[in-house]
Amino acid sequence: MYYQLQFMEMIVKIFFLLGAVALPVLIVWLKNRKKINETNQRTQIVLAAIEKNAETDVEDLLKKMAPQKKLLKEKLLSKLLWGGIISLLGLSCMAIALFLDFKGGVSTNDLALQYWLGGSILAVGIAFLVTYLVGKKLLAKEIEAEEKKMTTQA
Repeated sequence: MYYQLQFMEMIVKIFFLLGAVALPVLIVWLKNRKKINETNQRTQIVLAAIEKNAETDVEDLLKKMAPQKKLLKEKLLSKLLWGGIISLLGLSCMAIALFLDFKGGVSTNDLALQYWLGGSILAVGIAFLVTYLVGKKLLAKEIEAEEKKMTTQA
């Protein structure tokens, strides 16, 4: 029995190390590999274009091949989306706590934890929504300029 407990503790430690150390390292490594592969592909395309036509404008070609950046409006809308989702998640956590409070039979510590969790999630969602509203107000001119630029390019 004692050896089984030690074995289980060892397995928990291994999973913790995998989740806390190996997973973040793997994610960073995969992102870096993706960037390196994209750069290598762009380099090969530019070299092939130069071989076929020596008078190719490399700067223009690289600008056309560059990945499209997100527009300010898209960034703001994603903040609105995440703000709504996270706020609803926080409200649902608090509603569940309220339901459990009326139902009874749940310890006050569990209810306090549930309310705290729901309130924290709701606060993050509200922060996203406030960021959206402030960003919309402050970046109105920049968004308008981006839209004009996009319509002139199209």
